[in-house]
Amino acid sequence: MGPTVTSRVLRLLEAFGPDRPRLTLSQLSRRAGLPLTTTHRLVGELAAWGALERDDEGRYRIGLRLWEVAALAPRGLGLREHAMPYLEDLYEATRQNVQLAVLDGTEALYLERLSARGAIGVISRVGGRLPLHATGVGLALLAYAEPDVQERVLAGPLPRFTPHTVTNPRDLRRKLAEVRRTGVAISDRLLELTALSVAAPVFGAGEEPVAALSIVVPAGEPPGAYIPAVRAAARGVSRALGSPRARAWPSSALRNLGTPAP
Repeated sequence: MGPTVTSRVLRLLEAFGPDRPRLTLSQLSRRAGLPLTTTHRLVGELAAWGALERDDEGRYRIGLRLWEVAALAPRGLGLREHAMPYLEDLYEATRQNVQLAVLDGTEALYLERLSARGAIGVISRVGGRLPLHATGVGLALLAYAEPDVQERVLAGPLPRFTPHTVTNPRDLRRKLAEVRRTGVAISDRLLELTALSVAAPVFGAGEEPVAALSIVVPAGEPPGAYIPAVRAAARGVSRALGSPRARAWPSSALRNLGTPAP
């Protein structure tokens, strides 16, 4: 049995990526592994529906109709709406990069990012994915993930991005245990030599881990200066989602994040 029409359409959409946002018909055909005639027909249908757009140079890009549909995903939409007030508070208090991510498979999927003009540059982007073992949000998500997810990540491979990346499963287990003990994950130059991230998990109404939020600052800054604010923001989002543990905190404490110590 050959590939279905649906699988062919998905292969065309998967051909796009951050490093290839615009593709010609021939490039789409080659990357999707489809005949040019089939590609031409399917791309025409996708463009007519709004899933793809054709620019002045004849290349195709993802259309706004897909963004419109994706915005309806309840896992991302409701979570983001509850989280935004606390992300904005954390951003205003620190003027650094503030991020929200969820676990998707064995990667961290970023739902939101707020960045000040003078904040350190980061490689994360909304809708982008990064590895769990080398990011602050990833470590926070992995520490509270289901055992089978943890074992799949620990089984590797664990790519090395900098000399500081944790690539030994035994060391990663210890790091995850430390995250569970403290409630905070610190990624110190694990992904980029210029960046340090402080992250904390977000819990839902059933005390299940649903997301993680983080702040990314220049490497060399003391993480302890940001831990209270990150913890408070994560507890605030958890409280908004109905976490019984977070409801024990007074609302004033959750919203008054304060400014990290210099």
